[in-house]
Amino acid sequence: MTIDWAALGSVFGVSLVVTVALVAVFTLGISGLSRRERATAEGRSAALAVTGAYACFAACAAAVGYGIYLIVA
Repeated sequence: MTIDWAALGSVFGVSLVVTVALVAVFTLGISGLSRRERATAEGRSAALAVTGAYACFAACAAAVGYGIYLIVA
């Protein structure tokens, strides 16, 4: 039995990058929602922050859905 170390390293690298990117996008979504709370407390509108937060959450959901699709297919 031989191990293809190049392929294993490639899978590890891609998994690491995608995981960090997905966590960063989710964090941006959480940050957008916290800006909404801060803006409403100050009496300002936060439509852009909420729209950005929902877009970040939609991107996370799409990435998870794509991952599940890759596993099932």
